[in-house]
Amino acid sequence: MRISQVQRRARLAVRHRVAGKAATPEEAAAAVVALHGTDPATVFLSAGARLAAPGPEPVERALYADRTLVRMTGMRRTVFVVPAELVPVVHHSSTLAIARKERASVLKTFGEGGWDEARLKDVEASVLRLLAESGDATAAGLGRLEPRLREQVRVAVGKPYEGVVSIGSRLLALMAMDGLLVRRARAAGTWVSGTHYWGLAPEMAELAVHEAQAELVARWLAAFGPGTEADLKWWTGWTLKDVRRALAAVGAVTVELDEGAGYVLPGDEEEIAGHVTLADGRRVAAPEPWAALLPALDPTPMGWQARDWYLPQEHRAELFDRNGNVGPTVWWDGRVVGGWAQRPDGEIVWRLLEDAGGQAVAAIEAEAAGLAAWLGEVRVTPRFRTPLERALSRP
Repeated sequence: MRISQVQRRARLAVRHRVAGKAATPEEAAAAVVALHGTDPATVFLSAGARLAAPGPEPVERALYADRTLVRMTGMRRTVFVVPAELVPVVHHSSTLAIARKERASVLKTFGEGGWDEARLKDVEASVLRLLAESGDATAAGLGRLEPRLREQVRVAVGKPYEGVVSIGSRLLALMAMDGLLVRRARAAGTWVSGTHYWGLAPEMAELAVHEAQAELVARWLAAFGPGTEADLKWWTGWTLKDVRRALAAVGAVTVELDEGAGYVLPGDEEEIAGHVTLADGRRVAAPEPWAALLPALDPTPMGWQARDWYLPQEHRAELFDRNGNVGPTVWWDGRVVGGWAQRPDGEIVWRLLEDAGGQAVAAIEAEAAGLAAWLGEVRVTPRFRTPLERALSRP
């Protein structure tokens, strides 16, 4: 069975809720498995691009009041915001392995300063006790209560990026990776602020690694399928052996793509012209041409390793930074056709990198106006700047 690029773009539109919007932030996040959370603003902008009624309030409520969305380190050591029910799956499939490597790195970095496993464990126990006694606290607040968190070491000595790192900046993140801590409400500023409170993590269901990996692959295939082994290996950060074992566990079906062999969930391989198969097996009409302004690090453009079917090679130098982070993108009918930025006065500006036609221009203008309206007075500068975003953001 062959699935064409046109069919893949239609799936992307419907399954990722960029055409046919979600009612809640939880639905928006689940549509792409997880929202990228390295840049706090991305969470809100990615959710907003998929919500019928965009705005920061429902996302803040889900993150900080209802706690139906959880910020955590996951695949590829990236910070994600995931639906609460998916936390054990991400934790056992990916995060715990990252935590083991991070613990070894912390001990190596701070070893010359007298830090060993026993001392690390003692400070961890102290942090847990303090949070249990005093409630949630910022990293700075915990540093005042537990002075050892403020101890520093100089890293990368003699290199251009030489700097000073505190044990607290590494240890609190490590404790979160181990499932001991969780990031709670933001501490100050607007919703683009990255300062937050740390709190004790709730109890988590136990899962075997292979079970968690199979569940995560099933979620990815439901949202991003079809995809290749290379796509999954890149997205998860796992070994090829782990990817293949998980694909076998879910009974993934092989399909033909332009890139070669791809995989979908059982029953998801057949396509009918003019229709899209949803993740639950229902068939719906393919969407009408659609436009979207997706933020830097959005999970849709970052969802596959092989991107030619939706992101032309000739656009990438303008839209990616040197580390492979995607900037803000303009989409038309399943393809990236340009980029956008916000200027200091709040104006949303965009530029096409190819001729998309008058219908596209009108639709993109409408999307830009809608985005500017719900952003209001908030100004967003991506954490990772790209050439086109920098150029457009200049007054």
